[in-house]
Amino acid sequence: MGIPAERIERLFALAREAVVDDEYDRAREYVARARRIAERNRCGVPSELSRRACDDCAVYLRPGKTSRVRTRPGRVVVRCLECGATARYPYGGE
Repeated sequence: MGIPAERIERLFALAREAVVDDEYDRAREYVARARRIAERNRCGVPSELSRRACDDCAVYLRPGKTSRVRTRPGRVVVRCLECGATARYPYGGE
């Protein structure tokens, strides 16, 4: 694991802690900084981390606090409670 990947993981951990403390603007800054590091180093944000941040407003998504998670047949629907954006992710397979 390289230095950029470690920094991205650390910034997402800080974003999670900021959401716990109800500091959403600070969480947005951490997520935006992590995305910027991924762009600069051309490494991308891992999918397990990128799904934890809203694509529209960049807030860290914590179920029950900043997001609502629902399951539908064949997919998971995640709605951001800050901006109302919806993301759908497939699950299961044949």
